[in-house]
Order: sequence, then structure tokens, then C-alpha cells
Amino acid sequence: MALALSLARRGLGQVSPNPAVGCVIVDRDGLVAGRGWTQKGGRPHAETEAIAQAGSRARGATAYVSLEPCAHHGVTGPCAQALIAAGVSRVVSAAQDPDPRVAGKGHAMLREAGIAVLTGVMEREALLLNEGFILRVTQNRPLVILKIAMSIDGRIATASGQSQWITGEAARAHGHMLRAQSDAILIGAGTALADDPLLTCRIPGLEARSPLRVVAAGTRPFTLPKRLAESKDHGEVLVLDTSLSGGQERPEPVAMLSALSAKGVTRLLIEGGSTISGAFLRAGLVDVLYAYRGAALIGADGLAATSQLGAREMAAVRRFRLESVTTLGDDVVEVFRPRA
Repeated sequence: MALALSLARRGLGQVSPNPAVGCVIVDRDGLVAGRGWTQKGGRPHAETEAIAQAGSRARGATAYVSLEPCAHHGVTGPCAQALIAAGVSRVVSAAQDPDPRVAGKGHAMLREAGIAVLTGVMEREALLLNEGFILRVTQNRPLVILKIAMSIDGRIATASGQSQWITGEAARAHGHMLRAQSDAILIGAGTALADDPLLTCRIPGLEARSPLRVVAAGTRPFTLPKRLAESKDHGEVLVLDTSLSGGQERPEPVAMLSALSAKGVTRLLIEGGSTISGAFLRAGLVDVLYAYRGAALIGADGLAATSQLGAREMAAVRRFRLESVTTLGDDVVEVFRPRA
């Protein structure tokens, strides 16, 4: 199952609106006969990829799947039926698929065909892997990952607005991996106009994994700056008009997430600036926070990492739990999740 989960991770940022799934088929001699993961665009599915690789060795084999095999007809047929047709004798599934079209039906179909089914193996890891898909299905929003690159003293730019570069090459490459594993990347109009960033993945060999680029533009007319406008060969640029949420001249996180969910986005990476970051933090809609801390001091006159969060007393301060710390050259990346 650990191998199936590692295969599933290859699909992150590439398979929306589908989940990222991995499948490993072990034959009757205990040898790996087939491996598969959800392909770009969400199909073919992991199970059919693994079955095709296993061939006749799938008969009597055990299939390890990181998410319940689908039971409905879409662009492709049900993966549960494909496993039945392949003749597997046992299916080990990490977690149930919350999609109402599946939600236990895949496991039931397998059992009705006489296949032994074991569920809940490495379930927590499987649910975290597809957290974005699950949130989209159950809450009509993607997973929100906030990335902040800041100095030791919590500044994201100098007083004049310069921010390139607070962190070093290793930290920036790490951040580009986040882009490669995201369906969409969001910035505010102010950041777009000030920095005109490309927002692409620039890791050699992974350029094609660049996410959908999204600019939250408010209600006033907005024209894309030069580099964003002229880089359509790097992928789509979507301008989100927050007037859709009632015409407020400020970021409206819930409306933006709903609009992106409707486009199939399951994993959203926010790269700033301080206004858009503050809006999502105030709304309690940041699921994972990546804090890249460069080994530099800017000073109190620099631009703060977030806009005002409205906490006047310590009891109102937003608390996070630290999940990991990684050293990247002279810099550090800390990963946080909100405390329940």
C-alpha cells in the first residue's frame, strides 16, 4: 500500500477533478505484476493501468488500491468491474471514496463478485493525499495551501516593494515543486501588477506541470501585465472578478473557492501577496501553510507577510501546529496546519 500511495502522488496537480490514485497488483507468487497511477487529465485510472501491465498474472492476484475503485460509468467504465474481469481474488483498499457516485458501491460490487475486500489499510495517509479531492466533493472547495516567503523578521518585501530574492535557490526550487503538485495558483491583482510573475513551474523536466494561473482582480477593470499576458503558451491565465461575490472591493475567499471548485480545481496554491493571504487566513480557509524563511533581515519598514488579521487579544490569535521543518541551504521551510 505504501508503494500504491507513492505512485498516487505522481498524479498530484495533474488529475483534477479526479483523485490521485495508485494501484499495485501482486501475483499469486507474491511478486509485483503491475503498477499504475491516475494519468494526466484524470484518465486512464490507476487500476486499468496496473491491470494492463499485469496481463494474465492479474488472475488470482491481490490488488492494492489507494482509494476505493470507482463503481460508475463515466468517460471510462467502472474500475471495480475491470478488477472483476481481470480475475483478481483479493482487493486491499486504503479508504472509501466519498464521491456519492462511489461511496462504498465499489467495495460492494467487488464483494458481490466473490472478491475478498480489506479496507482501511493506511487510511489516514490515503485521505491526506487526496484531501483536496475530498474537500471538493464534500465542501465544494479545493484544498488551500498558502505559501509565504519571508525574511527572518516576517517581511515579504522591502519598503520599496522589492522581494527578489528573499530566499535562495534551494528554497525557490522547493516552492516550484509545490506549483507542480497544485491544480491552480492564486495571487492578488496588486501582486500581479507589482511583480508580473510568470507563476509557472520552472524545474527542468517539469515545465509541463505548471498549474492554472489565477489572478483575483476585484471589481474594477483589470488588464493582465506584460509577462502574464504574453505567456499563454505556459497555460491558461484566469482573472477572477470578485464582483461575483456581491461586488465587494476586497477578496472574497468563499466565492473564489466555489468558482475554482466549479472548474475542477482540487488543490489551490496561494502565493500572495499580503492582502490575499490575510483574507484567507481571516476566513479560516488555509488548510496548509508553508512558511519559507530566508536568512535575511529587512526591518520594520518592510512589507508584512499578511495584512491585518483582526486579533486584538491573544485569545483571538490564530494558532497552528508545526508539522515539519526542513533546512534548504541557509533557509528553512516550516509546514503548519491550523489547530482544531
